[in-house]
Amino acid sequence: MVALPSLGTPAPLQLLHWIFDPISFMEVHGKRFDDMFLAHIAPPSPDPAVLIQHPEAIRYILSHDASDHLSAPGDANALGESIFGKHSVLLLNGKQHQKRRKLIMPPFHGERMKAYGNLICTITRQVIGQYQNGQVFTARDAMQTITMRVILQAVFGLYEGPRYQRLEQLLSERLNMISSPLTSAMIFIPQLAVDLGPLSLVGRLQKLVDETDELLYAEIRERRQILDSARPDVLSILLTARDENGEGMTDEELHDELITLLIAGHETTATALTWALYWLHSQPEILQRLRSELDSQEQPGDLVMRSRLPYLNAVCNETLRVYPVGMVTLPRRVEQPFQLMGYDLQPGMILMGSIYLVHHRPELYPDSHTFNPGRFLQRQFAPHEFFPFGGGSRRCVGAALAMYEMTLALSIMVQEFQFCLVEREPVLPHRRGGTLAPRSGVRLQKIGPRLSEMSVVKPGMVTV
Repeated sequence: MVALPSLGTPAPLQLLHWIFDPISFMEVHGKRFDDMFLAHIAPPSPDPAVLIQHPEAIRYILSHDASDHLSAPGDANALGESIFGKHSVLLLNGKQHQKRRKLIMPPFHGERMKAYGNLICTITRQVIGQYQNGQVFTARDAMQTITMRVILQAVFGLYEGPRYQRLEQLLSERLNMISSPLTSAMIFIPQLAVDLGPLSLVGRLQKLVDETDELLYAEIRERRQILDSARPDVLSILLTARDENGEGMTDEELHDELITLLIAGHETTATALTWALYWLHSQPEILQRLRSELDSQEQPGDLVMRSRLPYLNAVCNETLRVYPVGMVTLPRRVEQPFQLMGYDLQPGMILMGSIYLVHHRPELYPDSHTFNPGRFLQRQFAPHEFFPFGGGSRRCVGAALAMYEMTLALSIMVQEFQFCLVEREPVLPHRRGGTLAPRSGVRLQKIGPRLSEMSVVKPGMVTV
């Protein structure tokens, strides 16, 4: 047996490095260890986590995730409960997880998805249309508005009125607050999460949580009284969903799943769209190729076909590869001893797959720090080689909706509008909650509707 390698630096320093500069942490130590290594990045567990970066090890974890020897760790659940709620599908195990997943998956497949297409395109046009020609705006703010409205309308079924407006404001504030650097630190160091009253960060966050919960529970109660299975929004579908015993979800379970879909689907998709706009406007030749594909679509009104266009998907996949918005897979606890890549894994160990490190392995992705969508046209990557939404039985339930939203929203912005990148220096990533977001937010100038091709200064190939 080969002992798992450890970093050799004090645990507090490892944790601080991981919290404030996760890219550096993964790249520095990923070069030292080719398969996996121990790192103190999963408090409150006193034991180090096993950060895995070998694709074959990832394949094993993803394919055995529903087995008896891996589970969702209780310590991580304590942290997750404060964000998602204790009934979230992310935190359930075994048969409970399988049962809940079966209940919430139907809205994200087949005909149900088609109902969201026009909604996504309309919201995108409305948000971008609010900016004046020549106006400079922050792409992340615009993308957050788009994804928030998609969540409120497609998932929550709210379209207008005081409750819609108040929830949009409160949920945006809540998500921005839990994505701040200090809040990120509190997630990893729970001792910092002290409620010192209404003026403290924890106190303000709790007030936001209480207000949003009051509105969400009111919406759930009202909708339960007047069930309408014909409505396409996710909440309406979940309200009528029943398991094999004829049982539906409680108000608390519905609330936690809505919050999970909000947190997992809002910030992540907004961040991915922001990165996509940055890459496209950094490399005009890629932007032009994407526009040519969109302009040549034989049935432009067919949104499902549009969402499947090869180069459009390649651009989205490459965006999710370079800086995956989720840096690691959901943590799993070892319940029974087993061997992986020659290493002996013992009960209690926390396993996390490094999505970022796998996405930058040179044998899979040559010149991995260069944005090159063409690599996704040249070969098809296995689920353990490219997995921005996780994989196995724990793959993100909203992955299909996220990709649908990303492809359609990006296609509308690229084909119908002209922007100019204002940034003069390469935009670098930083931690924003659990995501890798552009540090600047990416400033763009709206030139106007795309009526004709405009000359653009080509800055050359941008690397990260």
